[in-house]
Amino acid sequence: MEAVEPGGPGARLKTAWALVIDNSLLLVAGAAAALLWANLALESYGRFAHALHFAVNDVGMVFFFALAAKEIVESMLPGGALSSRREAAVPLLAAAGGMLGPAGFYVLQAMAVGRPELMPGWAVPCATDIAFSYLAARLIFPRTHPAIPFLLLLAIADDALGLILLALFYPTAPLSPAYFAAFMVPAIGAAWWLRRRRTRSFWPYVLIGGGLSWCGLFLGGLHPALALVPIVPFMPHGTHDLGLYDPREHWLRDTLNRFEQSWKVPVQGILLLFGLVNAGVTVSSVGSGSWIVLSSLVIGKPVGIVVTTFLAVRMGLRAPGGLSYLHTLVLGLAAGIGFTVALFFATAAFPPGTVLDEVKMGALLSFLAAPLAIALGRAVGLRPRS
Repeated sequence: MEAVEPGGPGARLKTAWALVIDNSLLLVAGAAAALLWANLALESYGRFAHALHFAVNDVGMVFFFALAAKEIVESMLPGGALSSRREAAVPLLAAAGGMLGPAGFYVLQAMAVGRPELMPGWAVPCATDIAFSYLAARLIFPRTHPAIPFLLLLAIADDALGLILLALFYPTAPLSPAYFAAFMVPAIGAAWWLRRRRTRSFWPYVLIGGGLSWCGLFLGGLHPALALVPIVPFMPHGTHDLGLYDPREHWLRDTLNRFEQSWKVPVQGILLLFGLVNAGVTVSSVGSGSWIVLSSLVIGKPVGIVVTTFLAVRMGLRAPGGLSYLHTLVLGLAAGIGFTVALFFATAAFPPGTVLDEVKMGALLSFLAAPLAIALGRAVGLRPRS
C-alpha cells in the first residue's frame, strides 16, 4: 500500500476530509442544498423530503443521538466533565439557565405578538449544537482558556436535558405505556444480559437492544430516534474519560469507542440527509416565528447562562479560574447555535406547514450566533492564539 506523501495532494485531501467530518460540514452542505432546491423547485423538493422523512428522522437519527449519549456516558467516568459534582456544578447550572432563558424568552415573545400557535416550539431555542458551538469557541478563545471546556460541558448537559425534553414533551402519537413497557423492558434486559456476558461486539446491542427499544418508543408514542439512548450505557466502555474531541480516543478499542469509530462517518452522511430533508424552506417563510427563535437563541441563551453562572457563584460555587462574566457572555453567544437539534425539535413540535417553516428558518439563522460571538470576542480582546 502506497504511503501518503506528507504535504502532498493525498495528505491535503485527507486533512480536508477530516475537517469536513469533524466539523459536520456535510450537514451544512445538505442544508444549503435543501434551501436552494426548495426555493427553485418547491414541489419536487417536497416530494423528495416527504419520501425520506421517516427513514432519516426516525431511523437514521437514532445513531446521531446514540453518539450524543456516548459522550454523556463517558463524561460521567473518572476524569470526565461530569465526574465531579463540585467541578461540574456551575456549568450544569449554566446549562439549565441556557435552556430556561431562551424558552422563557420564546414564550414571552410569542404571547407579545399574539401567536399562540407558536407555543409548542418553546423547546426549539433550548438546543445547542455541540460541533458548531465548539468550532466557534476555537475561533474565539485561546486553546487553554477555561471557556472551552466550560462550553463543552454545558453543551453535553444541554444535550442530556434535550433528550429528556424530547421524550417527555414531544410524543409522536398518543402515549401507550403498555406497548412501551412490553418492548422497553426486554430491551433493557437484553442489553444488561449482553453486558453481563461481556459481549464486545456492538452489533447485538444495536440490533437486539436497540431494535426492541425502537419498537417500544415507536408503538408507545415516543420519538423512536432516541432508541439507542437507554442502550448505549450498557455497552462495555473504558474506566476513564479522555475528554470530548480528544484524538487519543481513536486508539481505544472498548465496545463504546469502536461503536463511535464505526458510525462517526456514516452519521455525518445521515446528517447530510437530515439537512437535505429538513432544511428546505423558502425565503418567503421568514416571519415572526423565525425572529422569535433566533432572538431567543442569541439573546435568551447567553443571558440565561450568564445569570445562572452569577447566581451559582453567589451561592458559593466556583467557576473555572480565569472565566470572567464577559467571557461567559461570549461563550453563551457561541452556545446560541442551535441548528441540528433545533431543527429536529422543530420537526417534532409542529406539523408541516407555515409555522414549521418559520421556526425552521429561525433554527437555520442561528448560525448568525457564530460571527456575532467572534465579533464580541474580538471586541473584548480575545484571540484564539493569544
